[in-house]
Amino acid sequence: MYPRIHVLHENAAWVEPLRAAFVAEGLPFEEWFLDEGKVDLEALPPEGVFYNRMSASSYTRDHRYGPELTAIVLAWLERHGRRVVNGTRAVALEISKAAQYAALSAAGIRTPRTIAAIGRQRLIEASGAFGADPVILKPNRGGKGHGVQLFQSVDALRQFVASDAYEAPVDGVALLQQYIRAPEPFITRAEFIGGRFFYAVRVDTRQGFELCPADQCQVGDAFCPAGESAPATPRFEIIDAIDPLLRQRYERFLATNGIEVAGIEFIGDAEGQVFTYDVNTNTNYNPDAEARAGRSGMGEIARFLGRELSALDHLPARRVG
Repeated sequence: MYPRIHVLHENAAWVEPLRAAFVAEGLPFEEWFLDEGKVDLEALPPEGVFYNRMSASSYTRDHRYGPELTAIVLAWLERHGRRVVNGTRAVALEISKAAQYAALSAAGIRTPRTIAAIGRQRLIEASGAFGADPVILKPNRGGKGHGVQLFQSVDALRQFVASDAYEAPVDGVALLQQYIRAPEPFITRAEFIGGRFFYAVRVDTRQGFELCPADQCQVGDAFCPAGESAPATPRFEIIDAIDPLLRQRYERFLATNGIEVAGIEFIGDAEGQVFTYDVNTNTNYNPDAEARAGRSGMGEIARFLGRELSALDHLPARRVG
């Protein structure tokens, strides 16, 4: 069998645009759906380029152990020297926001103050560190904004955590995080392909807070005040540049952690300080914004993977009709 591109994932819907891009580029590919299965660690993996698109939100689609299975598969592939895009380190950061923040801080990138806690009582105790300020409660293993809530007071948070409405995160780890109030209702998501900046998306948060451009991800009504009408401007708008120093720091962070494809989200406060709060290694793109800008994230990923496939043994990759 000729070497090909192997896409590791657990959500077929998110792969559809990438399939179309592979076909347009005439690239051979196959998909590995990693929900459950087995791995013979003594067997030799097939040849090719392996692109990991496992998502932290897999458990919301009843694929609870997809990331664990993917981590095993990636370790097996790396052990045998296969070309892997977004390998085991990417999975480790994808499924742990606490690990993301530690890695970002190590790279000199500012993150919101965050406290991790296991257990209701420990979570209630941790809330005292935020005084009278609003605080965000989010799961350590997130995805699609699932389980993210804003509380305007610590008392409201404590009442919620003590109630039957509170549900422990899938990995047991809850995060309390400083709420960053932006002077304008926008966040920015910077997209990187091949470890390099591709473009950024300015996201209007007045209609809700979407962590993933392909899904409806909201943080309660914190970013959509009651009675406010929907903005006339597009919710997603592609911009061609971000602060050069921030871009350099992000690219160094990705290189240090072996991540080649990612979306990194940040927000600025009223004093002009920038806080980075999410690294998504299973990044998606907004088709309407891309159509207006004449850009294609999935097209660029396909071309990047095609170049990596061609580089194997320094032979041209076989193209398919």
